[in-house]
Amino acid sequence: MIKKLRKAVLPVAGMGTRFLPATKATAKEMLPVVDKPLIQYAVEEARAAGIEQFCMVTGRGKTAMVEHFDVAFELEATLRERDKQDAIAALAGTRSEPGSITSVRQQVPLGLGHAIWCARAFVADDPFAILLPDDMVLSDKPCMQQLTEAYRETGGNVVAITEVPPEQTNRYGILRTGKDDGRLVEVLGLVEKPAPKDAPSNLSIIGRYILMPEVINHLARMDRGAGNEVQLTDGMARLIGEQPFHGLRYQGRRFDCGDKIGFLEAQIAFALQRPDLAGAVHAFLKNYV
Repeated sequence: MIKKLRKAVLPVAGMGTRFLPATKATAKEMLPVVDKPLIQYAVEEARAAGIEQFCMVTGRGKTAMVEHFDVAFELEATLRERDKQDAIAALAGTRSEPGSITSVRQQVPLGLGHAIWCARAFVADDPFAILLPDDMVLSDKPCMQQLTEAYRETGGNVVAITEVPPEQTNRYGILRTGKDDGRLVEVLGLVEKPAPKDAPSNLSIIGRYILMPEVINHLARMDRGAGNEVQLTDGMARLIGEQPFHGLRYQGRRFDCGDKIGFLEAQIAFALQRPDLAGAVHAFLKNYV
């Protein structure tokens, strides 16, 4: 029996050094794309896939993300008094069910695998999703919903994958593949950031995962991998052969919002999807291109 997916871990402890000075006092994940912070897009995407419980793996100075999903009594009361119905409606995605969002601290930046291990008590014995808010996917059906549907078909571990230029394999976790029906790919191996000449394919994992809880036991070994960090890819690789493991070619366009160009592109792409903004955005773009 395939257990229902209810939990998501959001690793958000990074310092955001590529966006300094904007991130000196503000978490990178609180930077807005149009009018919502990155973290809210990730939570809303997970909710659309039926996920109900969230654990943010945070670092020092990152409490604003948890506060963002709390009820702001004074603000909402003021908006009601002033009959600001549009503003009240805009806050809907920031509200969470009591007890649905928790956080844990990653005191030392030892890598993504270590961050996920920090959420071990939250994960317990349940399957769980991981969403990296840096990765945004613009799609008709939310990426995590696509991943959840694939999980219900296959069971086991499912990761979102995309093709990358062969010369860029040293930036990503790369798959060694088996059966491939054009949508779902059997994963036979995983390599973290291989040199192009050593890469088994050009299929890369993006920041969307559904994993079985057994990965926590492998991460607990604290083996150091690429960059002398505890790599999630290495922990996942040890699940291969023990459990089903598949990659999903998701439908949609991914934006790397951990990169300034990707972040700026996402601003334009998401604004153009908004009926209230698209016309004005098209008009001002003509002034620059």
